[in-house]
Amino acid sequence: MPGLLGKKIGMTSIFSEEGNSIPVTAVKLGPCVVLEVKTNDKDGYDSVKLGFGEKKEKQLNKPELGFYKKSGLNPAEVVKEFRNFDEEYKVGDVINLEIFDIGDEISVSGKSIGKGFQGVMRRHGFGGVGGTTHGQKDRLRAPGSIGQSSWPSKVFKGTRMAGRTGGKRITTKNLKVVKMDAENNIIFIKGAVPGSINSIVEINK
Repeated sequence: MPGLLGKKIGMTSIFSEEGNSIPVTAVKLGPCVVLEVKTNDKDGYDSVKLGFGEKKEKQLNKPELGFYKKSGLNPAEVVKEFRNFDEEYKVGDVINLEIFDIGDEISVSGKSIGKGFQGVMRRHGFGGVGGTTHGQKDRLRAPGSIGQSSWPSKVFKGTRMAGRTGGKRITTKNLKVVKMDAENNIIFIKGAVPGSINSIVEINK
């Protein structure tokens, strides 16, 4: 679906016409530059490759450097392909948040906040083992039994245990656009979206 790239600014709250406080996430959406247009005749599918932000030339490898020199555009920090745009675009066009309207239902994808190596209580919400009156000593936050006895004598794949938490691509669906600031390219989304402040997010209709 058509979408844009943006940067998460942070959370705040706004008031509705009825006087209700609505928690929102502010995202600086675009402007995104069209880097390449793919067509069904030439590439087998229709899509628009968008670039967001700026990147130094010394951070590019040779294929990327050749691509930007051929198109005559400045290197982008993040590049992503989107399909099913209603309008036709050409290389160099700039797309802003005008493709969205207040009330649109959207999905937001981003990299969740990394929390490092966490135990089962923090990672999976376990309740802990036993209590202090049963001689548990330092096993209050332990996961408990994870395997079987004589058969099958192994730990099944997918068993919930301690491990690295966060730092993965997360998509939150069915969010709603409640306000737009076209002058500053800022969109306000009801609720929380994945990622930390200043992280890159992808918003799709």
